Amino acid sequence: MKAVILYDSRTSNGSTEAIIDSIGLSLAESGFYVEKAKCKAAADYSFVKDFDLVILGAPVYYFVVASQLLGSLIQGNLKTCLKRKKIALFLNCGSSEPVAALLYLPQLKMHLIRNKILVEKIFAPAALVDGSVDSFVEDLLFQYHKPPKSKVLSAKWTVEAQEWFQSMPAFMQGKFRTMAEEYAEQMGYQEITLAVLVEARDNLGGT
Repeated sequence: MKAVILYDSRTSNGSTEAIIDSIGLSLAESGFYVEKAKCKAAADYSFVKDFDLVILGAPVYYFVVASQLLGSLIQGNLKTCLKRKKIALFLNCGSSEPVAALLYLPQLKMHLIRNKILVEKIFAPAALVDGSVDSFVEDLLFQYHKPPKSKVLSAKWTVEAQEWFQSMPAFMQGKFRTMAEEYAEQMGYQEITLAVLVEARDNLGGT
């Protein structure tokens, strides 16, 4: 198991990096190989494809998530390289958790709507001493190792998606149904629509 922590911070060895190091140590003790990388908006993030788990974290400056992490999602190729990746998010700020969840987390999440976000957390300045980091890692490990839902609870197919599926050659239907349902499960989709089927086909290299 391989995890990478992608982060941004204006200061070296500050509270954000201390949180990152604590998360990384806990994951390593749980059997992960862990790396961390400071974001640059114009960097090439192709290396992310080699990791099973990606953690994105940054402080908030003047009501905006640190710019290099946001820039990596908006200007760089990070968003593309995160396809089908399991993701966790955290922000480091002094605002209350409800305020931060309303104003700051969406700045990241709006670029990750096609990703399965396992855990998200707002860390207060006392995160290293109040147990918040340990709780974050525990929740993350639980969600990462959580077995897939049974097929009984799998995403429902829309009528339009079923009609498109039925138009496929019969010999392809079994394999494609399994692929589509597993993709929807992995991405956290509650419903299999025509758009989801096309996305699954394109992302998984189908025709």
